[in-house]
Formats: sequence, structure tokens, C-alpha cells
Amino acid sequence: MVRVKRGHVRIAKRKKILDLAKGFYGSLHTLFRPAKQAVYQALTNAFRGRREKKRVYRGIWITRMNAACRENGVSYSKFINLCKKKNVQINRKMMAEIAMFDPAGFKKIVETVK
Repeated sequence: MVRVKRGHVRIAKRKKILDLAKGFYGSLHTLFRPAKQAVYQALTNAFRGRREKKRVYRGIWITRMNAACRENGVSYSKFINLCKKKNVQINRKMMAEIAMFDPAGFKKIVETVK
């Protein structure tokens, strides 16, 4: 079997993992094996979190719009249904922004849709 010398390759690989583990608690940022496990777990959580964030924000927008709709005498589900029937092309994010920062404008949208 041929001898394989992995000097700089192994050092670079370890350095990459330990750089990613910078700021981790205890031995997780100094020892290679626990650092590697922690980095893999962190990358997995980050991947999942990027997808979960989209769901969380949509829920926040819906909650804000529901509160604003109820102030104007209609529930969120009825408001969205009326928006679809009237072909209103404003997405939930923008509707939530309008509801928060321009209540008078949101009230006009609700009246237009009704």
C-alpha cells in the first residue's frame, strides 16, 4: 500500500472546522472532534432555520393583518377571501406593513374590498 502524507490537507481541514467553531462554548471551539460535531449540528440547524424563518414571518404578517382587520370590522379570513375575489394583488407582507404604519390606508383597502 502506498504511503499517503496529508500534512497541509489535514491541517487545512482542521483549521476550517475550528474557524467555523469560533465562539462555541467550552472545548467545542478548541478540540477538533467535539468542534466537528458541533459545527455539523450548527450547519444543520442553520439550514432548517432558514426555511423555518419564512414560516414564522408569514405567521407574524397574518397576526398583524388579523388585528388590523378586526379593528375595521372584518376577520382576516373573510378579508383575504374578499381580496382574492376583488383581485387585489398586494401580498401579505406589504399588507401587514400598511396595516402597521398606515392604518388609514389599510382602512381604505378594507372599504374598497368590502
